Amino acid sequence: MRKHLKILIPVAVILITAGALYPFYHRWAREHVNYLTATNDHPLKCTSCHLYLRKSGLISKLVNAKYYSPFNLVVSGDGRSLYITAEEGNALLIVDTGKYRVIHKVEVGIRPHSIILSKDETTAYVSNQWSDNVSVVDLGRYLVTDTLYTGSGPAGLALSADGSCLYVVNSFSSDISVIDLSTGTEIKRLSSGNNPTGIQANCDGSRLFVTSRRTLSPPFGDTLRCELTIISDNNRRVAERMDIPSAHMMENVAFTPAGDLAIMPLVRPKNNVPAIQVERGWMMTYGIAVIEQGPPGRTVQLLLDEPNAFYPDPFDIVLTPDGKRAFISHAGADCISVVDIEAVRTILKESSADMLYRYSNHLGISSRFVVKRIPTGSNPKGLALSPDGKKLFVAEHLLDRIAVISTETLEITGIIDLDGPRRTTVVRLGRQLFNNAGHTFQNQYSCYTCHPDAHEDGLVYNMASIDMGRNMTNTQSLRNIGDTPPFKWNGRNQTVYKQDGMRFSTVLTRTEAFSYQELDAITAYIMTGIANPPNLRYNPNGELTESQKHGKEIFERTHDSKGYEIPVVNRCITCHPAPYFTNRQLADVGTLAVTDDSILFDTPHLNNIFASPPYLHDGRASTLEEIWTLYGKTEQHGAVNDLTKMELNYLVEYLKSLRDPEYERNSTGIQKASF
Repeated sequence: MRKHLKILIPVAVILITAGALYPFYHRWAREHVNYLTATNDHPLKCTSCHLYLRKSGLISKLVNAKYYSPFNLVVSGDGRSLYITAEEGNALLIVDTGKYRVIHKVEVGIRPHSIILSKDETTAYVSNQWSDNVSVVDLGRYLVTDTLYTGSGPAGLALSADGSCLYVVNSFSSDISVIDLSTGTEIKRLSSGNNPTGIQANCDGSRLFVTSRRTLSPPFGDTLRCELTIISDNNRRVAERMDIPSAHMMENVAFTPAGDLAIMPLVRPKNNVPAIQVERGWMMTYGIAVIEQGPPGRTVQLLLDEPNAFYPDPFDIVLTPDGKRAFISHAGADCISVVDIEAVRTILKESSADMLYRYSNHLGISSRFVVKRIPTGSNPKGLALSPDGKKLFVAEHLLDRIAVISTETLEITGIIDLDGPRRTTVVRLGRQLFNNAGHTFQNQYSCYTCHPDAHEDGLVYNMASIDMGRNMTNTQSLRNIGDTPPFKWNGRNQTVYKQDGMRFSTVLTRTEAFSYQELDAITAYIMTGIANPPNLRYNPNGELTESQKHGKEIFERTHDSKGYEIPVVNRCITCHPAPYFTNRQLADVGTLAVTDDSILFDTPHLNNIFASPPYLHDGRASTLEEIWTLYGKTEQHGAVNDLTKMELNYLVEYLKSLRDPEYERNSTGIQKASF
């Protein structure tokens, strides 16, 4: 009996104590969750934060999974093999199209983007966007035999007409590398539009069109314009630069087999109107640019949307060998639009210049040329047609599979499973939600639309609900923000839960808020699943250049050039301490405009800041230099007015070198080109 009492008494004491403390604990837990979510009814689930928001360690490995995420693809000339870039799997996957299964996997660089085959199809070239190189893959032995070094962020690929040169579109450095394949060296670097990704040669191979995604940063209120760069293959030089007005996010381009038209998907944002426009429709629109290759040589934009339904984030386009139809993937709407090319030609032929201009904003014009919308799995990206044009292969990016569509019946006839993880993790669900427009009014846009690649689109929006032209807001990057709350420029959202909860649905999506499960998922993705690319352009190995070292000294200085002590509040390092270069506090840096409400601004983190122009809360500074040369003439935004022009250059060079502290450089090493 005494033995049992020795056990029962402590247990009883523990239970009584726990019972007495439980009401206090429950009240504290309720208040804690209410603070994090900015609601009073979110379920009390500790796992939401303490399990799914871990970035590393054993728990993170257990609750997450490694997916392939197929991105772009190409079919062999005989139609028997399908080659796929696995964006997150860092691999080239080879699929047997007869057996519908993966037969080979070749490890390449980090974040492979595009793939192209040599003319004899013995070699594949794979661009590795986060490694700044191209993997050369022997398709007989299925191994990487060489590495070609490029500019920053290689994406789209194309071969010269004679097959002797490889054109590589560098998305981060906004240029094109021309590589001599006989030597494997870069012989030229051509400038392009802002953030280019796609490239395609015309029918005779004489000219190559390079699409770009970001605009050329006009002042707020001016017409947006995005550059289409045209290269002459004969002399490997830029032959023409075309401005595509009122558009951006031009990912890819294709030519009709007859060679008379070039067609590219694009986004037409309405960022100049107040966000209240969302509830009336027509805030974001999506369409195609049709460029006539012969007289009269017009560029016409036609919307793919409908009056009550939008088709966000168009990505890829392919045309059937007979030139009758085009297929366009809508990554934000999980569908493929089927376009009647002859109907497009009829519109061009029968319409006046005034009518063609109106069609760029006409939500009903798609009924004249869109034949069908084919539903797909999550986030369709790259497209490829079989040589006979009878099968369309679709990379279902966030489902780790390829959909096979009959171009005759316009129905899905098969699925190629890439053998990725079978389970959908919380973070994966969050990424699917982030890339899907189903939670916005009339499917107008996804989170990705304004935050492509979980970054930012470089545009300034009027987020006011009523007043036109007030409180302009520069889109902020979401990369690696998990440890840098609060959020928004005014810092009013203490957590991502609040940022993407009821406020998000009220101000931005104008529809029902995310469910609790969805909010948990999208918060987990934003907090843990988004990383900055390695800063290979300005800081490839963590060793600063002499200029960057001088800039670091200026950034951390406590006295000005005359020896006077700089007030603590005016030192760069005070508001921007490592490792994220933010103190997470609000500040007045003297940048309020006359159209702004009187507020303080949240101090942004500076890692990879070089990749986020324009700058300041309203995007008025096109470059880092302009922050001080044009808009920082007082000492409120750091004591810099005593600096010489060269010293300011040093400071800017140091800022460009900042990168994520947890990034580990690829062990294979990165060799930078001399250009």
